[in-house]
Amino acid sequence: MPGTNDPEKKSGEKRQFINEKIVRQTLTRRQMAKRLLAFLFIAVIFGVVAAISFALSQPFAVRYLGGETKATEATITIPKDEPTELRGEVTVAATTEPTTEAIEKVVQSAVEKYRYSTEDINSFYATMRGMAQEADKGIVLVHSVQQEVDWFDNPVETTGQYAGAVIASTRRELMILTPEAAVGRADAIRVTFSDGSEVSGRMKQKDKIYGMAVISVNIDDVEESTWSTVATLKLGNSYILKQGDMVIAIGSPAGFVHSTDYGFITGLVKNAQVIDGSCRALYSNVHYNIEMGTFLVNTSGELVGWVTDTFQNENNVSQMAGVMGISDYKGTLQRLSNGLGVPYFGIRGQDVGEAMAEQGLPQGVYVQTAVIDGPVYNAGIQSGDTITKINEKEITSMKDFQGVLEDLECGQLIHVVVQRKGREGYTQLEFQVTVGTR
Repeated sequence: MPGTNDPEKKSGEKRQFINEKIVRQTLTRRQMAKRLLAFLFIAVIFGVVAAISFALSQPFAVRYLGGETKATEATITIPKDEPTELRGEVTVAATTEPTTEAIEKVVQSAVEKYRYSTEDINSFYATMRGMAQEADKGIVLVHSVQQEVDWFDNPVETTGQYAGAVIASTRRELMILTPEAAVGRADAIRVTFSDGSEVSGRMKQKDKIYGMAVISVNIDDVEESTWSTVATLKLGNSYILKQGDMVIAIGSPAGFVHSTDYGFITGLVKNAQVIDGSCRALYSNVHYNIEMGTFLVNTSGELVGWVTDTFQNENNVSQMAGVMGISDYKGTLQRLSNGLGVPYFGIRGQDVGEAMAEQGLPQGVYVQTAVIDGPVYNAGIQSGDTITKINEKEITSMKDFQGVLEDLECGQLIHVVVQRKGREGYTQLEFQVTVGTR
């Protein structure tokens, strides 16, 4: 038998090797914390890079890949003001405190005794001039371009010039309030800023009844250097204006854009009747040009109204500037700024007061005038009718009527109930009225 040193036996045996298993050492809490912090740091870096990349690429994607969807488009919201007479403010005077009337008397006495110097007057007008210059940054020149032909069939371009007030902006558009004549027959609209730069504009919506329109300018079309010369006029509260308050006329009071004038609120009528409602009629002694556009700002630089011919023949004050207060128009202005039409009913109406009720008139809105070719007129409702119900909603006052009208949509078919006087008293009549667009 071969011995143990036999090479054949050795070759047939299974050789054993040393197997080692490397076991990682358990991490300490400090090492785990360091690795966690490193992971979070890297995650933050990647997040920041992704955000920057998205921010830089998003404008190009919007511009070249189809723009924003309707869901992301900004909506202009204009909060309404509450009429001062409806606030129900209560003043409680403590017996140990001087009353407001006493304070006013002391102030008035001090003012009457004070002797103004030339420096005082110059300082006052310098302050007013600064306010006017700042407000004028919110005024632009609107060109209404019309393409026509002359007697020889040669193309001729005519332009009208109007003042526009910058009232709001979104990420994409600058909104400008201007006379409706600027867009009424325009084939194109151009807007010139105070630095002379010019861009194209487009109509958002117009109000033919009150002669105003809102146009927009694409923000991307405005040069960066121009922004320092442009300001958005803050919309003020015209309900708090009082007789004697000072105002600044901007726009075109002198008959050309970027002119100014100073004046006062010389009078007001709280419930002036207008088409489809009532509002405050303000009057001022400023110079004005209705066709080109004249806007009023208060001494805080806030837009409080514009001159209109709506009140020119009211109360025999045609020599004064009749002013539409901004607070009565904010609901309409919001719709115009968002490209929506303004519902149009077509009446001049009033509440049925106690004296009218004693004569037998039913409760509702008395139709003084049904505007010719207006929705109500075309439906058959006449002057002298009393509107008592719209779409099953009771109408007892002009406030009720205006509230219902604001919720209607242009083109909507509505059910209107009226009381009409005949030989044997009042008869209830029902009409189907298609809401128009102002």
